[in-house]
Amino acid sequence: MEKFPLKGSREAAAEGNSYITAYQTVMKKSNGHTNGGASGDGDNNFEGNFRDHPLAQHSKLTTSLTAGAGTDEEDMIDITPRSSPGDVIGGGGSSSGYHRETATESDTERDFGQSGNHHNQRTMHQHHHQHVPTHSAFGDPMDGALSFYGSSDVQDDIPGIGQYEDFHTIDWQRDIARDRMRHRYIVKKRQDSLWDLIKGSIDAGSGWLCVLLVGIAAGCVAGMVDIGASWMSDLKHGICPPAFWFNREQCCYPAKQSVFEEGNCSTWKTWPEIFGLDRNGTGPYIVAYIWYVLWALLFAALSASLVRMFAPYACGSGIPEIKTILSGFIIRGYLGKWTLLIKSVGLMLSVSAGLTLGKEGPMVHIASCIGNIFSHLFPKYGRNEAKKREILSAAAAAGVSVAFGAPIGGVLFSLEEVSYYFPLKTLWRSFFCALIAAFVLRSLTPFGNEHSVLFFVEYNKPWIFFELIPFVFLGIMGGVIGTLFIKANLWWCRYRKFSKLGQYPVMEVLFVTLVTGIICYPNPFTRMNMNELIFLLVSKCSPGDVTNPLCEYKRINITMGNSIIEVTEPGPGVYSSIWLLMLTFILKLALTIFTFGMKVPAGLFIPSLLLGAIMGRIVGIGVEQFAYSYPNIWFFTGECADSNLITPGLYAVVGAAAVLGGVTRMTVSLVVIMFELTGGVRYIVPLMAAAMASKWVGDALGRQGIYDAHIALNGYPFLDSKEEFAHTTLAADVMQPKRNETLNVITQDSMTVDDVENMLKETEHNGYPVVVSRENQYLVGFVLRRDLNLAIGNAKRLIEGINSSSIVLFTSTQPTQNLGPQPLKLKKILDMAPITVTDQTPMETVVDMFRKLGLRQTLVTHNGRLLGVITKKDVLRHVKQMDNEDPNTVLFN
Repeated sequence: MEKFPLKGSREAAAEGNSYITAYQTVMKKSNGHTNGGASGDGDNNFEGNFRDHPLAQHSKLTTSLTAGAGTDEEDMIDITPRSSPGDVIGGGGSSSGYHRETATESDTERDFGQSGNHHNQRTMHQHHHQHVPTHSAFGDPMDGALSFYGSSDVQDDIPGIGQYEDFHTIDWQRDIARDRMRHRYIVKKRQDSLWDLIKGSIDAGSGWLCVLLVGIAAGCVAGMVDIGASWMSDLKHGICPPAFWFNREQCCYPAKQSVFEEGNCSTWKTWPEIFGLDRNGTGPYIVAYIWYVLWALLFAALSASLVRMFAPYACGSGIPEIKTILSGFIIRGYLGKWTLLIKSVGLMLSVSAGLTLGKEGPMVHIASCIGNIFSHLFPKYGRNEAKKREILSAAAAAGVSVAFGAPIGGVLFSLEEVSYYFPLKTLWRSFFCALIAAFVLRSLTPFGNEHSVLFFVEYNKPWIFFELIPFVFLGIMGGVIGTLFIKANLWWCRYRKFSKLGQYPVMEVLFVTLVTGIICYPNPFTRMNMNELIFLLVSKCSPGDVTNPLCEYKRINITMGNSIIEVTEPGPGVYSSIWLLMLTFILKLALTIFTFGMKVPAGLFIPSLLLGAIMGRIVGIGVEQFAYSYPNIWFFTGECADSNLITPGLYAVVGAAAVLGGVTRMTVSLVVIMFELTGGVRYIVPLMAAAMASKWVGDALGRQGIYDAHIALNGYPFLDSKEEFAHTTLAADVMQPKRNETLNVITQDSMTVDDVENMLKETEHNGYPVVVSRENQYLVGFVLRRDLNLAIGNAKRLIEGINSSSIVLFTSTQPTQNLGPQPLKLKKILDMAPITVTDQTPMETVVDMFRKLGLRQTLVTHNGRLLGVITKKDVLRHVKQMDNEDPNTVLFN
C-alpha cells in the first residue's frame, strides 16, 4: 500500500479491478511486510496459505490488467482550488449538495473485467453550491474544524476523501454523522423555495422508492431463474417437440398429466424416443443415462467457466459474505452487475446440472446485488456505506421471500441471521420489499400451481400430544446431522484451500458432476429434481394415489370397541421406497459435503431440507405403523376413534426444519419460513419444538453454524454480536504497539510533507493518531492513511508553493515564524472526535463498543496521553486467542 491511486482512472485497475490490487496488497501485508505500530495490523507470515481464498482468485486471473497503470497528466484528479472553505464542489441538482463522482464511486463500477469508464473528472468541478453547515466542537466551522470527521463538506474538497479502500471496515459513526448532517441541511433548505421543498420530499421517500424497485427487480430475476432452471433440468430427460421452450410440466399440462406418469404423456419425448427408440427397455435406458450425464457435464462446465472467467465472486451461496458486508466490511465488486448476471445464469446452470445444491441461498446474494445497484440511483444511499446497508438488509429479506415464497420469513431471516444493524425503519422497508418481491413472483407463477408457496400441503388432521416425542427426536437428530455436515464440509474446504485441488476449480466441478450423474441416475429418488422429491416426501397420501410410491398402502377395516375404523398398512412399494430413501439420504449427504464450496453458485437450503424430509418421512412411517400395531396403548386411547391420525408428511416437514436448523442455527425465522413454505400454520408448535432441540444440540456439539464457520474459514473481520466475551483482559493487553515499541504518530504542526510521505511509505497502517508533539503526546485527532495520500497528492498538483519541505498543519493557527515554503493545512481531513478508551478499560467493554458502535478503531490513552490503537482486527485476533484458536486466520481489518 505504498501509494493510493491519485488519478482519474485510479491507476489501471480502479474501475474494473480495484479489489484485485487491494487483495494483492492485503496478501503482501499478511506475508510479513508490516511495521509494528499504530493500527495493529500485526505480522501474518503465511506463504501462499490463501491461494484458494475466494478473494484470491481475482489476483491470479487479472495480474496483467493491473500492470500497465497510465501516468498521463490527463488522467489525474483535477481539482480547482476553492475560493472559500464554504464552497461545495458538485453538480447542480443534488438535494444534498453531495453531487460528485468519487474515486470509489460504487461496487458496480468495480466489476470484473471492466475498463475505466468514468468521464473526465475535470468537468466535475465547474459548479459550486453554497456552504453546507457544519457543527464544530472547536469554534467557527469555517476554519475547517470538525466534530465528526466526514460530517461536513470536506469530502467534496477532494474526490475520494471520506470513502473506503477495498477490504476495509467502514466507520459506522462517521457515516451516520454524515447522513445526519446532510439531513439537517435538507430540512433547513426546505424553507427557502418550493423546489427545495420538493427535493426534500423526494429525498425523504427515496428509501421506499429504492426498496420498491429492488422488490420488483428481485421478483423478476427470481422468476426467470426458476423458469430457466426448470426447463434446463427437464432437458436432461427429454424435450417437448411442439414447443421446445416448454418444460415437462408445461408440455403435459393440457392433459393434466402428472410428471411422474411419463408413459402417459404423449407430448413429451424422452431422448431415446427422439432417436427412434422405445421409451422403455435396456437400450433406451442406456441412451437416456448417457444423455443425462452429458447434459449435466455441459451445464456444470458452462457454470464453472462463466464464474471463473467473468465473476469469481459469483461462486458459493454468498450468505457468509453478505453477513460480513452488512457488518460493515467492503468487498468491491461482490455486489456488482457482473456478479449479478453471472450468478443468475450460473445458478440456473448449476441447478440444472443435477448437483446437490439449491438456488435459495444464492437468491439472497442476487437480491443483495440488485439492492446495491439500485442504491446508487439515490445518492443518499449510494454514497453512504452505512445507509446503503439498510437497503441491502431489505434486499436480503426479498431474496428469501422470492426463494421460498415466504415474505415474513424473509424479513425475520434478515433480522436474525444476516443483518448487523437493523433499525425499525429498516424492518418496515424490509417487509415492504419482501411483499413486493413475493407479489411480482406470484404474478409470474414459477411454482406452477395456484399457491405462491413452494411445497404446499393440505393436512387436516391435528397432531396429538404423544407426537411431541418423535418431533423432539427429529430435532435432536437434525442437530447431530447438521453438526456432522458442518465439520465434514469445513474439513473438505480446508483441504481444497491448501492442496493443489484448489488450483483446478473447473476440473473439480466436472469430476463431482460426473460422479453425481453416474450415481444418481439409477435411483429414481436421486434422479428427480430435489424440489419434486421434497414435495413427494411432505405430501399427504390420499386414497387411490398411485403416482407416489410412498403411498402404496393397503386399506383395511379393524374393530375398536363398538366401532369399525379404516387403517392403512404399508404395501411392498412403501418398504422398497424406504430402502431407496435411506440410500438417497447417504448419497445426498456425502455429495452435499463435497459440492458446497465449489466454484459454482450453490445454496444449502434445499439439500438440508431434503435430508431432513427423508429422515422425517421414514420416522413418520415408523410412528404410523407403531400406532397401527398398538392402537389400544393409553396415549392413543380416544385419539384413533375416527381414523389413523399419524401423518408421515408432517414428520417430513418437521425433519426438514430440524436439519436446516442444525446446519444454519436459525430458530424463529426457520419456523416461520417452514410454515409459510408448506401452508401448515396449525403445526407451529411441532416446528418450534424441533427447531429448539436442533439448535440446542447443535450448539452443544459445535459453536458455529455453517455460515459463521465459512466466515471464520475465509478470515473475514466479522465480530458476532450474538457471542459474549467472558475474559478479564484490559485494553492495554490488546493495543498496538506494545509498551516497549514505537508508536507511529503525526504531530500537529512540526512535520513536513516529506516526513509524512516517508512515514506512509515505511508503514502500512490504515490511519495515524495526530498528537501535539513527539515529546508531549496528547491526542489531537485521527487521520486516515487514504485521506492523507489523496490530500497531499492533490495539494502538490494544484496549490502553488507546496513542496516536500512544507509544514503539514492540523491546527487552525499559523506558525509564529514561517520562513520556509507555504504550509499545507489538513485540518479538514482530521477526525477531532475519535473514540478513545483508557488503558485500564476492560476488553469486555471494548468489544461491546466495537459491536454496538461499529468502530474501525479506538485510541488508548493514559492520563490523557496517547498510548496506542486497537483496531477491529486486533479485537478479532484477541477473541480467537482467548478461545484457543489461531489468531492469524483473521486476514482483513
